[in-house]
Amino acid sequence: MSHTPLPHTPLPPAFTRLAAANLAAQSAEQIALAAIPIVAVLGLGAQEGEAGLLQTALTLPFLIAAIPAGLLADRLPRRGLMATAELLRAAALATILVLAVLGQASWPLLAGLGFLSACGTVVFSVAGPALVPALVPPAALGAANARIELARTVAFAGGPALGGALVGWTGAGPAFAVAVALSLAAALALARIAEPPRPAVARRHPWREIREGAAFAVRHPLLRPVLATQVVFNTAFFLLLAAFVPYAARHLRLDAAGIGVVLGLYGFGMMVGALLAPAILRRLPFGRVVGIGPLAGLSASAAVALTIPVPSAGLAGFGLFLLGAGPILWVISTTTLRQAVTPAPLLGRVSGLSVMTQGARPVGAALAALVGGLSGAEACLVLAVVVFALQALLIWTSPAVRLAHLPAGPDHGSDPSSSSSPSRSPSSTSRQPCRM
Repeated sequence: MSHTPLPHTPLPPAFTRLAAANLAAQSAEQIALAAIPIVAVLGLGAQEGEAGLLQTALTLPFLIAAIPAGLLADRLPRRGLMATAELLRAAALATILVLAVLGQASWPLLAGLGFLSACGTVVFSVAGPALVPALVPPAALGAANARIELARTVAFAGGPALGGALVGWTGAGPAFAVAVALSLAAALALARIAEPPRPAVARRHPWREIREGAAFAVRHPLLRPVLATQVVFNTAFFLLLAAFVPYAARHLRLDAAGIGVVLGLYGFGMMVGALLAPAILRRLPFGRVVGIGPLAGLSASAAVALTIPVPSAGLAGFGLFLLGAGPILWVISTTTLRQAVTPAPLLGRVSGLSVMTQGARPVGAALAALVGGLSGAEACLVLAVVVFALQALLIWTSPAVRLAHLPAGPDHGSDPSSSSSPSRSPSSTSRQPCRM
């Protein structure tokens, strides 16, 4: 079946409010993620081990809170759950602000309050994609997810710089005050969204509901390879990222500013990819867009590894740019795919499972520490190419890349107990592959 470009579908005002809330929430997160370690190290004298524990506290919620957050997102109104998450983040950051002003802050308190703030981030990250299909028509899902990811890339690029600058220029208080204000603004924007009511579903044991969501995703022929690819990608990504800074300083002879510029190209690539995503989704077969990200990740890692025999900051920067631009198309397209094929009563749990794959990132960092300690950063970069090749192989041998169009989804009002397995095979009329 030949591919025809998708028409542009305008996004409704309710989604515009959600996008504004997302921008504010993502900015608050990035400012806090930059300010908390800076305060701990420069203000409180935290050493390497303490800084490592602090980073663990800030990332642990993605591993342990994503699935419970998904369960709550399927049981409770998602708009209210997200607003509550932002208020939790605001309360945690406001407490840090008060402690900083009173001179009572300590790194264990920062770790505990940062953990609570990150829990709010996880809830928002899980419930947000589950809310989007209720606010926009199916034809606009790709554009809507691109808007969400564009906001995330803007916050990713600007939030850490703003947080660091505020702490450096004015102290910790103003940085946390800005983050609190942004979280409160996000909660206010969410309060103005009219979330459509969902059909009531019978409450069952939480563990049974969690297994139900996991079973749907693992058994689905399109979602299963996506999840596997995400796990491998996150491992490879942090394997490369953890090794790059010492490699760039030693092998590429870059100073702190040069390393910052090269790493900044990753965020720039993310913004470019998010800006181009709606047009790419309209013009290319949907499955091809899904496959672009893993191929870009492989190409990016190969470009960075090529700097071993050919030391070049420009080549490394090109690799980091590709690592941002291509995989952001993966995030947008696979989020859209997940929203399209998952019944509404299961969206939160399936979204939570996707967010939990970020728990593979510490595995990649630990692998970099092991391999780098034994054989050097160059070995880490070569190994990253191998792992990126594996994630590309996983998705390009799956039916997901053969989709010509976004699949027609199930009845979003159906009972989840009747949706534990996909109702259509990938070769049905709604999922006809494009001509290769």
